[in-house]
Amino acid sequence: MKKIVPVILCGGSGSRLWPLSRQCYPKQLLALNGKESLLQQTILRLAGLVDVTCPLVICNEEHRFLVAEQLREIDHSSAQILLEPQGRNTAPAAALAALYVMDHFADALLLVLPADHLIGNIAGFHDAVASARHVAQQGYLVAFGVTATKPETAYGYIKKGRELTGELAVACKVEGFVEKPDQATAEGLVHAGGYQWNTGIYLMGPDILLREMDSYAPGISSACRSAYAEAVRDLDFLRVDSAIFSGCPADSIDYAVMERTDRGALVSLGSDWTDVGSWKALWEVGDHDHDGNVLTGDVVAHDTNNCYIHASSRLVATAGLSDHIIVETADAVLVTDKAHVQDVRHIVAALEKEGRKEIDLHRRVYRRWGTYESIALGKRFQVKLIQVKPGASLSLQMHHHRAEHWIIVRGTARITRGDEIFMLSENESTFIPLGTRHRLENPGVIALEIIEIQSGSYLEEDDIIRFQDKEDASGNKEV
Repeated sequence: MKKIVPVILCGGSGSRLWPLSRQCYPKQLLALNGKESLLQQTILRLAGLVDVTCPLVICNEEHRFLVAEQLREIDHSSAQILLEPQGRNTAPAAALAALYVMDHFADALLLVLPADHLIGNIAGFHDAVASARHVAQQGYLVAFGVTATKPETAYGYIKKGRELTGELAVACKVEGFVEKPDQATAEGLVHAGGYQWNTGIYLMGPDILLREMDSYAPGISSACRSAYAEAVRDLDFLRVDSAIFSGCPADSIDYAVMERTDRGALVSLGSDWTDVGSWKALWEVGDHDHDGNVLTGDVVAHDTNNCYIHASSRLVATAGLSDHIIVETADAVLVTDKAHVQDVRHIVAALEKEGRKEIDLHRRVYRRWGTYESIALGKRFQVKLIQVKPGASLSLQMHHHRAEHWIIVRGTARITRGDEIFMLSENESTFIPLGTRHRLENPGVIALEIIEIQSGSYLEEDDIIRFQDKEDASGNKEV
């Protein structure tokens, strides 16, 4: 029996779940329906599968430290993280994974798993993987489907072909794909029967995938082979060549391979499944109160029915509403009818056109050393809450246009200010004059929290000159 290498695809921005999901903190890193993030749930549901290796996680470079921290939180620090310099959709990611597996395992299968799905019946998922294993070992590229029970325009569809024979009878040949149809087409597919929703989960041999990609998507195959050949180890990450990979065509594994190959097979997942592609999907799988509402955070709902209301930072109160989505964060509020949840992406596109920061960052920004959060902003001042992990430090830096006051709220800080190095404890403070080199470090064993008060004529993050930075293999400086 061939081993299975789980490949977790952790790219994407999840724009339809804005304002919680942002470019720098996308939906797969959010805990949307429990204590663990969608990424963490994806990895934890692998427990109990037979002959499964440590996962390979493929993520965007800018998310690497967030991903590493989330793996550490669930005791999966040994998982390999492969970095994509730019997002190129699922086909290049799968090709890189295939090259990695062939480089590190003598004979194994890829289990390709998007990091942003919910699966209700874990036992059913395990059974489906066990069944598909026999099919994949015979050289098939196995797609996992879920019976289409209603017309859904946000999903792709797979048409079932003839059943395979013998011990492979658990699978059918793939007869065709339909990508995210309009409402009328979706209704026709469900009425016709024989169609399953495409989950985007696949089980396949890496050599078979690369062979088919050489035939049907040679541009992707060639670019990925070249970029992987120049890969370098960078701390806990494997980084492929950025210049080569930037020239790789962007395409999904469905378009690039599955719609063209004659080796496609389909196995039913046999479990409740959603790709969490909209706020309505989260309402459907959430815990409903007696009025059909899913409420998260500080919410007071009067005469409110069948709504999804998420409060992140303040009280949200409603009266006389039905079938609405309300999502509140510290810097943005979304209100929409459930029938229009797919239109959230148009809001994100409009904000992007305007150059608004709300599509990229939350007020709380995550860095390798910890987090910072803007809690007050005026014409010539800004107040931030900065949290530094035990043993971590910010870079040695200076600012041309602002001075800073630091007040220690929790923990112990080691401060570098010009030629001085000194320690501060809770309720102590210091002043960093404009133009002075400085560094903040946490030498303790608990998190360091400080209030930083900035004052000056320019307060943006690009007013930073860094010295003696540690650099990673790509030349990116520690911030």
